[in-house]
Amino acid sequence: MTRRVLAMVALCIVIGAGCGSSSKPSSSGATTTTGSSPSSSKLTGDLNVFAAASLTDAFNEIKTKLEGENAGLHITNNFAGSQALVAQIQQGAPADVFASASEANMQTLVDGGLVETPQTFAKNILEIAVAPGNPKNITTLADTEKSGVTLVLADPSVPAGKYARQAYEKAGLPEPQPASNELDVKSVMTKLTSGEADAVVVYVTDVQAAGDKVEGVAIPDNQNVVATYPIAVLKASKNQSAAQAYVAEIVGADGQAELKSKGFLPPS
Repeated sequence: MTRRVLAMVALCIVIGAGCGSSSKPSSSGATTTTGSSPSSSKLTGDLNVFAAASLTDAFNEIKTKLEGENAGLHITNNFAGSQALVAQIQQGAPADVFASASEANMQTLVDGGLVETPQTFAKNILEIAVAPGNPKNITTLADTEKSGVTLVLADPSVPAGKYARQAYEKAGLPEPQPASNELDVKSVMTKLTSGEADAVVVYVTDVQAAGDKVEGVAIPDNQNVVATYPIAVLKASKNQSAAQAYVAEIVGADGQAELKSKGFLPPS
């Protein structure tokens, strides 16, 4: 054995380095040990996640999980209509991650050079929601436009409002004239559960989240609209490592399982 090899062996023994193993940065920016699972990576610092209102339940669950696994991590979720979140980011709001219910809204930030390359992480479809027992006997989109039915939709500037109007058009119906246009889907659902609306058109996931407070009425596939959800890291993020790891969590197995449990469809 040469003196050089003997010296290296001695060095390994002295420092206890375990020369057969190594550590390296993961693609998400977090540090992992070779052979360990991504979930063992520890995330730290503050993370501001701007997400479409329809993601509220799923992303709150993911926040609880990640903070429980990473004591040094603090996530602040900001939920609103995708269009409102884009405006906030354009005005300099300190976001680290943006999750949109609309490719068009994400593209606005891409065009402005404000985000890294987006990844599609989920899809969603529309559903009519009515009061339990369906007192107005609403079974189709056409029924929501009947006299005596108070319809509430998201504003046309909101992804859910835009998609809803596309559904009416696909069904060959006149443009709906809702009693009010809300700025996010959660506000639309509140109109229904408070008794201010007889029918609303929201996402399937919103109907599931409302539980027995509402009843869902399916929209046929040939009239429905599929919403595509992209997510991206903000280039101005002050915590790039955690932001990248968060996106990896959302598109990874654990994040996908949580989204599926809330009624979201897979990204492809």
